[in-house]
Amino acid sequence: MREHGESLLELVIAIALMGVAIVAVMAGLTTTVLMSDTQRKEATAVTTVRNYAEALQNYVADGHYVACATSYVVPGFAVPEGFTAKVVGGSVQYWTGALWLPLCLPDRGLQRVRVLVSSTDGRASETLEVVLRKPCRVGDSPCT
Repeated sequence: MREHGESLLELVIAIALMGVAIVAVMAGLTTTVLMSDTQRKEATAVTTVRNYAEALQNYVADGHYVACATSYVVPGFAVPEGFTAKVVGGSVQYWTGALWLPLCLPDRGLQRVRVLVSSTDGRASETLEVVLRKPCRVGDSPCT
């Protein structure tokens, strides 16, 4: 009586094919997890850059406008863990009455700055340009 079964060669080929399929599935799952993490960090960066820009505008409106400033820092702003928020150095531009220039010739009360929020692992970053206006209060020059 002859017995029919799998040969060693057939078993090796079947195991190799199953191994390739498992590696492909695991690679797909890993890619999905990494993309999900990147999307979450990008969403956090977008929210944080908008919140930081709003906090900066409120800080300046509360009387902290600096004529011919080179940068701004918003004290007390809580940046989410794993992120940094700052005004990009050298990004301050001044309104001349006709165009924005990086030179302060004299400061007319309008500044444009670029705010940058980035994740510490470098997977996500967002920038936003914000126009800061000198508040006009009683006794402020040239508002009087």
